[in-house]
Amino acid sequence: MKSLERIGVSLEKELLSDFDKLIKKQGYQSRSEALRDLIRHQLSEQTIENPKTRAIAAIVLVYDHHAAKVMQKLTALQHNHLLETISSMHVHMDSHDCMEIIVLKGTVGDIKKMGEEIVSIKGVKLGKVNLVESHSTHSH
Repeated sequence: MKSLERIGVSLEKELLSDFDKLIKKQGYQSRSEALRDLIRHQLSEQTIENPKTRAIAAIVLVYDHHAAKVMQKLTALQHNHLLETISSMHVHMDSHDCMEIIVLKGTVGDIKKMGEEIVSIKGVKLGKVNLVESHSTHSH
């Protein structure tokens, strides 16, 4: 078991009350669990600001499948890029729109560059790059 160190934190009553409501809604068993997750999240966010950090990303996009050659362009980008495509999933949303989820690994800088290329393809309506550092030193 990891060694724990107790700390004291001073918060305004209203802030603590709002925090307690939030963690109850999210299902945390204790303030300590919620604080540990907040700290891990912030540390991870800081780490992935470095473009050289190794990361895994899910690029989620919605596009009109009738738009000219969107699928071919997406496939070509995945095959011809320096990043490793781990997986992709295709979802038919309605008669026009599809969702594509592409999971990649590489450096944050390369992932962001490819994400920008994908989101800017004509016919893509929405796109988002969700990054997670791949070699986390902050265990859960």
